[in-house]
Amino acid sequence: MHDEFLCHVTAYGVCGGRRIGVPLGTYRAPTLALALWWLRDRASWIAERLDPRPDAEHFPPRALVPVADTVPDVPAVLRTWCADADRQELVADELAAGHLVRIAVSDDTTEYELLAESVDALRMQRTSPALFMPVG
Repeated sequence: MHDEFLCHVTAYGVCGGRRIGVPLGTYRAPTLALALWWLRDRASWIAERLDPRPDAEHFPPRALVPVADTVPDVPAVLRTWCADADRQELVADELAAGHLVRIAVSDDTTEYELLAESVDALRMQRTSPALFMPVG
């Protein structure tokens, strides 16, 4: 069983013809349950910022407008992922097995990526015999 997990959230877009990543958060989770909680929390956080309640008091009237039906609904995809117990269990199983988990969703301008991986698996990769260089 893997005990610690490193989690990242990044937004990627194109600026000046180059793909640019903007870190939105990192968390070193001491347990699998906290890693899953943090990923769901960040997915919800992104969804709320992309698709806030139109009646929220901190927005001026008519500041938010609907997008075309052809634009992928990133907030809906993220909210659905958060509420899907089967997907959460699949992520938990993959992390517990030491695999890197990547959840990515994009619209017409930006890709949002949630990553999680076992700290133990990272350490094991660094000390793999294939990577070991003898000294002397």
